Amino acid sequence: MTAQKEAFAEKEDRPADGLRTADYRYDLPEELIAQDPLADRSASRLMVLDRKSGKTHEDVFRNITDYLRPGDVLVLNNTRVIPARLLGVKEGTGAKVELLLLVRKSADTWETLAKPGKRLHPGDRVDFGEGALIAEIVEKLDEGRMIVRFFFEGIFEEVLDKLGEMPLPPYIHHKLKDRERYQTVYAKVDGSAAAPTAGLHFTKELLAEVEEKGVSVAYVTLHVGLGTFRPVKVEDVTSHTMHSEYFEITEETAEKINAARKCSGRVICVGTTSCRTIESAAKEDGSLCAASGWTDIFIYPGYRFKIMDALITNFHLPESTLLMLVSAFAGRERILAAYEKAVAERFRFFSFGDAMLIV
Repeated sequence: MTAQKEAFAEKEDRPADGLRTADYRYDLPEELIAQDPLADRSASRLMVLDRKSGKTHEDVFRNITDYLRPGDVLVLNNTRVIPARLLGVKEGTGAKVELLLLVRKSADTWETLAKPGKRLHPGDRVDFGEGALIAEIVEKLDEGRMIVRFFFEGIFEEVLDKLGEMPLPPYIHHKLKDRERYQTVYAKVDGSAAAPTAGLHFTKELLAEVEEKGVSVAYVTLHVGLGTFRPVKVEDVTSHTMHSEYFEITEETAEKINAARKCSGRVICVGTTSCRTIESAAKEDGSLCAASGWTDIFIYPGYRFKIMDALITNFHLPESTLLMLVSAFAGRERILAAYEKAVAERFRFFSFGDAMLIV
């Protein structure tokens, strides 16, 4: 094969534009990564992006109702973050060990992420709280994940509440003063390893204003795992594998969404987790039924949205599945242009950062 043919073949093997992980890089100064939540949840800045024209303008999040219409339905993820980060020592050596609870398998057994995972093996035990909680390694999985069995007295949730810490993302270096600030005001169902952060901007008063305007509020549950936030490490986006997350959609929520669609109301998702939940259970005709189970849906450019009409979201990490999802909805070039503008105008990024409304 000639050098020209080899170069051509190599080019042909590369992913198409928009399907390369490198297509989702952008430059972000570290000082724009929000380290602390604002005292007033609704005081965050809001960038509004018209996905058809690509035009943007700035507002304040407390004015979000100005962009909602009677007959719309607002979809929120009511998962509640558990204090899933446990710090302990390995029995016999005293080595420090960190466990992050990911998925509950039974009353006393969890899938976890262990650090350092290489030094732990089946049968090893880790002590948390001077014997108040003991973890025994049952099985090693991939990427540092392990199945562990816990030994404790009393109620596990109460033990965890005393010994566990909130699992803040690694890019947040400040200690959280108030645990509830990493919860939405409507958090209800325990189970997440991370918060559905787009919802952190809402206050109870703001949600009351939403309903007063004639907008329905519908709740779904998706227990957020770390897979949602991990960067994509393969060159070809389509080769990335998502970890499964548990979701629930009630009959009441399905009815509200279907009713809004029948009356030409918009379905506005608060956060990518709410989006992934309803899109996972959506039928081809755009209708929705009550459902529960596990989803590993991965939304990237080329995906056809069945239900969602608008999205409230935060600014996401480079090369992340979340950035790919919003690019699928609004177009990669428009999203990256909006992000470039957000950087230039000093918006705050990631979990405790500012918000974007894509309409």
